[in-house]
Amino acid sequence: MKKILISLALIGLVAAGTAAMAAEEAHNAAAPTHFPINEPKEMSWSFTGPFGTYDKGQLQRGLKVYKEVCSACHSMNLVAFRTLSDLGYSEAQIKSLAASYTIHDGPNDAGDMFDRPGKPSDHFPAPFANVEAAASANGGAAPPDMSLLAKARGVERGFPQFVFDIFTQYDAGGPDYIHSLLTGYDQTPPAGMVIPEGTHYNPYFMSGVSLKMPKPLSDGQVTYDDGAPQTVDQYSRDVASFLAWAAEPHMEDRKKTGFRVLFFLLIFGALVYMTKRRVWADVAH
Repeated sequence: MKKILISLALIGLVAAGTAAMAAEEAHNAAAPTHFPINEPKEMSWSFTGPFGTYDKGQLQRGLKVYKEVCSACHSMNLVAFRTLSDLGYSEAQIKSLAASYTIHDGPNDAGDMFDRPGKPSDHFPAPFANVEAAASANGGAAPPDMSLLAKARGVERGFPQFVFDIFTQYDAGGPDYIHSLLTGYDQTPPAGMVIPEGTHYNPYFMSGVSLKMPKPLSDGQVTYDDGAPQTVDQYSRDVASFLAWAAEPHMEDRKKTGFRVLFFLLIFGALVYMTKRRVWADVAH
């Protein structure tokens, strides 16, 4: 009888060990080995390529999305109101927009800080007094500043994609990532994948399986006046374009200057070649 009990106990231990190994294997199978889990979707943008330009209508819609949604948590400390003239706004519109914000300024002549309406020379004010306050209000993770986000974010593309990117001049890694992240919330994690409590699964997040930021956009959340679709996909496209402009507002001027330089070099090279032919025409070689 004792031998039978020992045998049953051993069988139970083996079964438990097998079950634990199976659970561990299932967990390991569900655990991703790289981030983001899914590569960002490559989108079509008006500003990419050597002839790309910003769509001012899209930039204005993107600003509207930032103001009504993103600005509640994200700052844009490097963007001044006056630069919005690049988006097609008049001086009066910019003054009105700036005045709608309260700027904490000072000290005044008495040495005190004070609040005043914004001016075109001011930058977009941060929603929190400091990084610590931002982190405390957002579950311990301070939302990043969005001024250069479209340049700071971008997934490295492996071989052979990065080779093709050299020839295609692919430069939209940041906007592609932002669009994919904002549209990637409504997905179910694979069976067995552990999602930390208080976070939200997103297969396009570049730093883990989930992030603190909940889904920020929903259909119909922002009202457009130009008849554009009021969908999460459109909101994401528009705000990603706006952030691309914020990170590189002089992109169009840079491309125009580049074409002028290339044209000059072609003409200069031709003149040098013709001069060389004329000067050395009668010299025996």
